[in-house]
Amino acid sequence: MCVPALLASCTTPPPTEPVTVAERADSIARVFESPEAYSPLVLDSVSVQRFLVEHPEFKEDSAAITAFYQRRAGQFAWFTGDTLASAAGNLLHLFSGVDTGASAVAGEVNGWLRGIGDLLARADTLPPSDSLRTLTELSLTGAFFRMAGTRYEGFVKRDLRELDWYIPRRKKNYDRLLDSLVAGVNDLSPIEPLHPQYKALKEHLRWYSALDTFPWEPLDLRLCDRKQPVPPDSSGAALRHHLFLLGDIPIDDGSNVWDSLLQAGVRHAQHRHGLKETGWPDAALIHELNVHPADRARTLLVNMERLRWLPASPAPDQILVNIPEFRMHVFEHDTIAWEMDVVVGAEATRTVIFSGELTQVVLAPYWNIPQSIIRSEILPAVKRNPHYLDRKNMEVVMGGRVVPSTSIHWQRYTRGVPFVIRQRPGPGNALGKVKFLFPNEHSIYLHDTPAKDKFQRERRAFSHGCIRLSEPERLAEYLLRGDSAWTPGTLRAAMAGKEEKVILLAQPRPVVLGYFTAWVENGTILHFREDIYGHDQRLAEELFAPSVPVPAGKVLASVR
Repeated sequence: MCVPALLASCTTPPPTEPVTVAERADSIARVFESPEAYSPLVLDSVSVQRFLVEHPEFKEDSAAITAFYQRRAGQFAWFTGDTLASAAGNLLHLFSGVDTGASAVAGEVNGWLRGIGDLLARADTLPPSDSLRTLTELSLTGAFFRMAGTRYEGFVKRDLRELDWYIPRRKKNYDRLLDSLVAGVNDLSPIEPLHPQYKALKEHLRWYSALDTFPWEPLDLRLCDRKQPVPPDSSGAALRHHLFLLGDIPIDDGSNVWDSLLQAGVRHAQHRHGLKETGWPDAALIHELNVHPADRARTLLVNMERLRWLPASPAPDQILVNIPEFRMHVFEHDTIAWEMDVVVGAEATRTVIFSGELTQVVLAPYWNIPQSIIRSEILPAVKRNPHYLDRKNMEVVMGGRVVPSTSIHWQRYTRGVPFVIRQRPGPGNALGKVKFLFPNEHSIYLHDTPAKDKFQRERRAFSHGCIRLSEPERLAEYLLRGDSAWTPGTLRAAMAGKEEKVILLAQPRPVVLGYFTAWVENGTILHFREDIYGHDQRLAEELFAPSVPVPAGKVLASVR
């Protein structure tokens, strides 16, 4: 038997590993960079620039189109001699599908697809003209970039901040994808510039689109009554059938009997919807199971649109807070290392969707009270009771000095105050024992809280906008685990003290405060959550509003 040290002397060749699409794409890229010709037809740079001037619909992608042909030394991509190559047909296949066709905003992509389809259908009747062949070649490349920009960067083109999304939209690179497409690779999904969650949701979208053709009868709410057994009609069987269709149980034998399989299926469904896993179908679960598959498909499409805005490869060691899930996930090497429950902003004081870098851990923190809370809560209270701040362990800071709160003429202030009001470190501090800062314009951070009872709720939207943590000490120990000055013991002692201590992290940690109402756990378990801020509804209005189909533009019309 061969061993590594003797491999060179073994007569049996080592087994070959299968070549992945990504590896093949890299190989293709190296071929493109070589001086060897792979197409006998060549474009000159003047033809490319003239095309871009005459067809301003490609202005946004002009640099990418120019770079594509420079990388190929001007050689054609879509022709084999005078004949269109099979890659042109693959272009249609790449951009067609349920994830693009289901949205009215996909009219632009669908318009280009129709134009290309008509072009391919009539390709054999095109007269052999160099100018027409050049126009067709460049039109297909331009269409690729136009469709890719929509498919991979988002149907919604306006400033995402208008949708309360402050995570920057990522510009995608299509070099490997396009090079592989024109080289004849059929399955391009492993190298498409899409977030891994996008691909997982797309698989479930196919299933929910198919479910839309099934009869969907609402479940009987009597199933929620613990005082009575499952009604002796078809309600138990209906519940079993729903759970089977939604993937919560593996088989459906049509039985109305309440058995262990049905109970396990209920727990699984409760887990997928963020409900307490009691094993009994309460009203909250029945409400979730009665949502029509067509509505679930729209939720999937809304979340897939958000995922188009993100980088295809997220930061491997990030901290992600998913606002509608009320949960924080700590990633290590692209894998969830651990999680905790969180409290997010109430409807009136929503947590902002944005990204940043966690740079500081603050032990025994002061709480500098925001002007919004001063206006709505502090001023009315202190006007009723001049000693309110003292009772709440708060103090007034003017010019860097603490001044007596009773020295302030509070009645003169109504819209805020021109000084700082802060709460001292201690047991009643609203930030608890520790806070975690990632500098941002929204004044949002992670922190401890003395209000631990809120973590017992399923729906945890109570804060003024910041993120309250159920296990803040664990996060502090985790972030400082490499710092010998901060052992678990010294951390606990400092957090219980009355002196604020600021610790700068040696390695900042990426933080994302995201908003996802659908996602896939472990590659198979599809989760849904309530649209607590109405962001899904607003985005759905963008995606599914009636629209006029967008034509493919004058260039494909002229080719046809």
